[in-house]
Amino acid sequence: MQPQALQTLAPEEPAYWSVPADELLSRLQTQPRGLSSTETEARLRDTGPNAIGRKGGATALAAFAQQFRSPLVLILMFAAVVSVFVGEGSEAVIIGIIVLASCVLSFTQEYGASRAMEALTARIARRTTALRDGKESSVAVEELVPGDIVRLSAGNLIPADGILLEARDFNVSEAALTGETFPVIKGPGVSAPEAQIGQRGNAVFTGTSVRSGTATMAVVQTGERTEFATIAAAIARSIPETEFARGIRRFGYLMTEIMLVIVILVFFANLLLERPAVDSLLFSLALAVGLTPELLPAIISVTLARGARAMAASGVIVRRLDAIENLGSMDILCTDKTGTLTEGTIRLDGCLDAKGVESDQVRLWALLNATLQSGMANPLDEGIAASRRADDDLSAYEKADEVPYDFIRKRLSVIVRRKDAADEDLLICKGAVQNIVEACSSVLSGSDIQPLDADQAHAIDNKVRDWSMQGFRVLGLAVRRRPRRESWCREDEAELAFAGFLLFLDPPKPGMADTLKAMAERGIKVKVISGDNRHVVGHLAEIIGLPHRNILTGEELAKLTKTALFARAARTDIFAEIDPNQKERVIAALRRRGHVVGYLGDGINDAPALHEADIGISVDSAVDVAREAADMVLLRRDLNVLLRGVDDGRRTFANTMKYIAITTSANFGNMVSMAIASLGLPFLPLLAPQILLNNFLSDIPSLAIATDNVDADQVRTPHRWDIGYVRRFMIAFGLVSSAFDFVTFGFLVLLAGATAQVFQTAWFVESLITELAIVLIVRTHKPFWQSHPGTLLSWLTLAVALVAFAIPYLPGADWFGFAPLPLPIMAGLAVITVGYLAASEVTKRWFFAREHRHAKRKRGV
Repeated sequence: MQPQALQTLAPEEPAYWSVPADELLSRLQTQPRGLSSTETEARLRDTGPNAIGRKGGATALAAFAQQFRSPLVLILMFAAVVSVFVGEGSEAVIIGIIVLASCVLSFTQEYGASRAMEALTARIARRTTALRDGKESSVAVEELVPGDIVRLSAGNLIPADGILLEARDFNVSEAALTGETFPVIKGPGVSAPEAQIGQRGNAVFTGTSVRSGTATMAVVQTGERTEFATIAAAIARSIPETEFARGIRRFGYLMTEIMLVIVILVFFANLLLERPAVDSLLFSLALAVGLTPELLPAIISVTLARGARAMAASGVIVRRLDAIENLGSMDILCTDKTGTLTEGTIRLDGCLDAKGVESDQVRLWALLNATLQSGMANPLDEGIAASRRADDDLSAYEKADEVPYDFIRKRLSVIVRRKDAADEDLLICKGAVQNIVEACSSVLSGSDIQPLDADQAHAIDNKVRDWSMQGFRVLGLAVRRRPRRESWCREDEAELAFAGFLLFLDPPKPGMADTLKAMAERGIKVKVISGDNRHVVGHLAEIIGLPHRNILTGEELAKLTKTALFARAARTDIFAEIDPNQKERVIAALRRRGHVVGYLGDGINDAPALHEADIGISVDSAVDVAREAADMVLLRRDLNVLLRGVDDGRRTFANTMKYIAITTSANFGNMVSMAIASLGLPFLPLLAPQILLNNFLSDIPSLAIATDNVDADQVRTPHRWDIGYVRRFMIAFGLVSSAFDFVTFGFLVLLAGATAQVFQTAWFVESLITELAIVLIVRTHKPFWQSHPGTLLSWLTLAVALVAFAIPYLPGADWFGFAPLPLPIMAGLAVITVGYLAASEVTKRWFFAREHRHAKRKRGV
């Protein structure tokens, strides 16, 4: 059988889930020890990467061709063709050159941005553990092939379709495929050939996730041949549109509607004035280009990509670009405490017996449990293992079995037996104290065993509360001895003897109080959502300066209705003793209150909360399920890293809004004025090629907005998209622009007595200079001389301004209909331009002062 045939099993062959494992391995030409590296390379060439829906990065040529699919570009190309047929060949050439230059400009920006994003996302590509050359190896998920043998454990996303060869308490969430909420138990065996996906108990599928246990699988189907790929279009998670993206889309619609109305009116009005039809058509279409923010997609792509690169340099990898604006708008961050607020290097501080006395026996049992368990790695077991001393000899014991941890029992049991007494097994159970006590019927007191009564249970609870209030995290440990047996299960965690306590200490990170203060200064409230004891979390919050008076426990939360939680969530400081499935409820309640909520999580059960949050944030060391659900991945679990990411997100938001401001001020005002003037003048204010050239030149500095400096006050508070703000800005600055446009028209016609050619040349220079200069005004809330623009923006603005003044005097200016301008006209234009900029500066100060008062009233300040 050739490698290609491994992926596409013949239709007459039985379904792979209905075939015994040995027979299927033979069909796949593999074995339990896995494939060789040479064989996997050959199969990968035949089957292709294990990826779904990935078309591969667009080639440069395809990306360039994409630019010509814009409706505006197609309209202009049509206009150029019409010009050729009516004998205006030179005009057609000019239009074609400007359109080509604009497409090249957009292409270079967007293509560079997409390449940069591919490089960033490659840094957090998923990996899995596969057997290669008989050894466990970390392998990129995309490199898996049919016949690979893969190890699975809690927290993993299933990387391909296949069957289970081994499994231990293996529970899989198949909600992505079947919609079934609860995990299903999986194990080796065979299923009926006609079994539906949810009934194939021996098979696992791409896109599902491991909730608990361990297993070994044989890969059968990869990539586009998996069950997930077959129904991907139907079950793919619909990523909600961000508030900013929705606002941008609506803004685009608004500008397009205004453009259509003006263009149609201008075209037919010019026809009624008996202007040449072709000139009127070209003028109207050129107005459409001038009115439409056609560079907005490129500006957003470039700005977001640059923001993503800046965030990557700060240690934040962006998986979904739209989330950058949401990060800048975030006003509540929900997080666990371990590793985020604390150092994350949990230290075992005490091994105590049931009376609270240090016990070497308890310490030995804890070491055996932590070092022999084979489930998901966790900081508590790492803390126990790190406490092992040189004289600790565990070699007298061997592991017999294991009952893995799950989030319902909140316990983990390891069964060991002494090598010199192999006729007896010892079950060592470790977990949350309350859950351990529930499985106990007695208490170890030295060498004696006493029944566990209410008084002893109360004494245990008091000890835990006292230690918790000192900042210790406490686990319980219990044991049970039984005659040797082949296997153990969850039901055997009964009638245990409570043996003692394990005390852990995870101190707060140095400087955490300062970091939280910086968060508060940026308008971000931090709320802790933790499964830890309320006293432990409250003690930590007090040390680091977090509010901690209002604490809601998981038990209390479970009794709240959706409406009641909506009322309490915003004023709750800490959510403690929370079950994983309650996190999503908390996030949803906060969002319903109108907050932009970020959630930082890295655990198996964090995926629903990460999906629910406006910004899902995980860490590079997180389990697969959490990383794939997140919008952003921190390379280090550090709030300072996230803080820098927030600042970068706000800078990105601010720079994107600058282009909106430019489009809705001079640009918009100039085009509207020109449309009105065309009805009153005996000639067109500007010829179509002049409008296109003006639009092209004014767009060049705009592409440098992504690199512009942002004032400190613009990153100090969260900013959200507000279409009302955009509309108010458009009216205020558009009116100022139009007012000075008519002043310019009056000067040129009434005072200077300009001919059509001189008028068009003067108006071209004036409108281009004002469009360039207004960028320097509206890019900052401060007086423009107090805020320095970015170097690239400054130089491009200066260069285009010099070109604007020089164009009428350059060779070939007559192709565009330009004529040299007399000195008096140039002087008059300079005076008008200075007046316009001064008026815009005054308008800006009035506008932003008014907006500030409006925002304060809205917040109720």
